[in-house]
Amino acid sequence: MQGQTPITKSGYEAVERELSQLIKVDREEIKKAIGEARELGDLKENAEYHSAKEKQALIEGRISQLQGIIASAKVVDPAQMSGDKVVFGATVTLLDVDKDETVTYQIVGDIESDSSKGKISFQSPLGKALIGKEEGDSVVVKAPKGEIEYEVESVEFKGN
Repeated sequence: MQGQTPITKSGYEAVERELSQLIKVDREEIKKAIGEARELGDLKENAEYHSAKEKQALIEGRISQLQGIIASAKVVDPAQMSGDKVVFGATVTLLDVDKDETVTYQIVGDIESDSSKGKISFQSPLGKALIGKEEGDSVVVKAPKGEIEYEVESVEFKGN
């Protein structure tokens, strides 16, 4: 199978939940809305119909995108992993050397990355810099405001 994309178990489950919602609920609701808008008459000047058709196109596009993610996914369960090195799925606690503050991130796939929730992509500059590092190692990441130096304080593997 070509082009497998890593995703955490919880990320995969979130994609499945969204896909199920779109197929079972949203798709059916939009079909009903289109049917009701058709009953209003002339389709050329029917704003409700055109709005519903646009929404349908967005829903179908997202369904296709999520189905593609599932088809190419390689599910990684961090709870089943262990070790000293930072790898995909690891939760890493870092010390920002300049600010003397600690931050914790989980290394995840692009689709599930959300820095506000402490999840960064393994393909982000920080994610790339951390892969393969161990406790005590330092990494320097180029950021828009300059370089930031981090020290790896801990590497953990947790289920989420």
